[in-house]
Amino acid sequence: MDRGLYIAASGMLAELARQDQLANDLANTSTPGYKADRSAQSSFADALIVNERTGAAIGSLPYGTAISAVQTDLSQGAFKETGEPLDLALDGDGFFAVKAPAGVRYTRDGQFSPDAKGTLVNASGYPVLDDKGSPVVVTGTSSPTIGPDGTVTVSGKAVAKLAVVALEGAHKEGDTLFSGKPGAAPKETSVRQGYLEASAVNVAQAMVDMITSMRAYESTQRVIHAIDETLGRGINGTTQ
Repeated sequence: MDRGLYIAASGMLAELARQDQLANDLANTSTPGYKADRSAQSSFADALIVNERTGAAIGSLPYGTAISAVQTDLSQGAFKETGEPLDLALDGDGFFAVKAPAGVRYTRDGQFSPDAKGTLVNASGYPVLDDKGSPVVVTGTSSPTIGPDGTVTVSGKAVAKLAVVALEGAHKEGDTLFSGKPGAAPKETSVRQGYLEASAVNVAQAMVDMITSMRAYESTQRVIHAIDETLGRGINGTTQ
């Protein structure tokens, strides 16, 4: 394959992956606790170009680009007051813990509610865990009160304390769940009852990035078209 075609095609594939990431961010602008992703691009190893006659090095030529990593921006989003007693937000670093089918996972989405048995669950139906690793149960005649330290009180009685953990090596799984190595709760972090953390997506910036990526894709597409025409003229010229 012509090296120019390979380089241009790799650039198109990288921009397609970037557009998928940006589209997912834009689709989650209303998802509580959502964290935006950033696609990092890097070039493949360069090829050394040498003079065939003298063997002297002329320079290098890259083999194209690729998405080297997708990094999640864990910056805290704005708070939105809902007034719902089981809507919770974390003011500071840290994550809530939930029991997902694949094991314990962590989230900043505090949109919780009780199921039919009174177990506190997130929007996906996964049980919310306390600091002992057990599901939080909030049965009672009055609405639960959650203190800044995560203590859950029902009818004047403390029934549990929410697990709030620091997370080392946080890795996104889905839109709002993370895996990683949990640690002690950050000292300055507090739980805010009646609030949700809004999506941290900057819509205006994401739209600008999407337009930039689409223009880069179209430019690379024109490069491939130009190379294809040049190769075609070369082939036709040699066969005539």
